Parts: sequence; structure tokens; C-alpha cells
Amino acid sequence: MSEELPEKTAPKGLGFALDFGPLLIFFLTNHFASSESDPTRGPLVGTAVFMVAIIAAIIISKIKLGKVSVMMWVSAVLVVGFGGITLFLGDPVYIQIKPTIIYLLFSAILFGGLLRGKALLRYLLEYAFEGVSDVGWKKLSRNWAFFFLAMAGLNEVIRQAFDFNTWLTLKVWGVTALSFLFTMAQIPMLTRHGLKLVDEENESANN
Repeated sequence: MSEELPEKTAPKGLGFALDFGPLLIFFLTNHFASSESDPTRGPLVGTAVFMVAIIAAIIISKIKLGKVSVMMWVSAVLVVGFGGITLFLGDPVYIQIKPTIIYLLFSAILFGGLLRGKALLRYLLEYAFEGVSDVGWKKLSRNWAFFFLAMAGLNEVIRQAFDFNTWLTLKVWGVTALSFLFTMAQIPMLTRHGLKLVDEENESANN
């Protein structure tokens, strides 16, 4: 009788680090490479490093986690695509447009799934939100679809209203904070639709 191979284990928080690490590296590289005599130097150097970092993140994710998330694949394709255009034309505006396209794409995918009666977030987050009913998943998908749509509009407003460095600061810290707060705001709705916040078996064992 053959023994089952142990599942791949990875450090806690690695997935989060791989998702947001390349963006943070972009932010830091842009900051330290910026030059008053050449305003485009920081964004262009940051873009080149960003492209390398996100490719590295995909490789690490595949090796350590055994998979690459859909969000990371989409982000990587757009970072490399728009990053290449940015470097070729020497205009950072193309890397600023990337988030807008990502947000619109995810919003369209979620709305498209709902139109077909499917809550597509369920396929990505089912193990993270155990016990949520079909209605709960549909509401969560709807809420995130609207959130992504709003974030696309917000990115365009910030891109038009501020310089590159301010846009990047708001992108790294502001968007991350908004996403976290929005996620937390969904918990009460999910609990009303079956979300288990505590492992019932472990809880009974401890009592």
C-alpha cells in the first residue's frame, strides 16, 4: 500500500507577500531612483524592477504554493505588457492605466458570472469562507464587482488629479487599506449567510 505524499506547505502570509510584494518593490524603487533633474527616471526604473519582481513572484508562487492565482496571472500580463510600452515610450502614464484595466476586467468577469447565475468568487475563496450559502456568495461577488468598478473610477481620478509619486503612494497604501476595510465590511453579511468564524469542532473539543 503506497503512502500519501505530504502536501506542500508554505510560510504563512506568503500568498499575501507575493501579491503585494512586487507593488511595494515598485514603490521603493521609484522613491530611491527618483531624480529632480529627470522626473521620469524613478517611474521608469521602478517599472523595469516591477516587471522582474512580478515574474519572480509567479515563479516563487508556483514552486512554494504549487499554483499561481488568477489575479497574479492577469496582473503579470498587464504589468509586463504596459510596462514594456512604458519603457519603450518613456511615459509612465501607461503603468498608471494598468490598475484601471485590471479593476474593470475583474468587475466585468464577476458581473458576467452573476448574469449566468454563477458566483465566481466562490471558486477562488470557498475554503477561506467555509459554510457561506449560494445567496451569500452571489452577494459577495456582486459587492466586489461594484467595488472593482468604483476602484477603476477612483484610479482614474487620482491619476488625473495628482503627480506620479502621489498616485503611487495612494495606490500602494490607500488601495491596500480600502481593500482591507471593504473585506472586513463583508463579514457581517457573510455571517448572516452561513460563514463559520470559529471551527465548531475545535471549539467543542476545547470545552
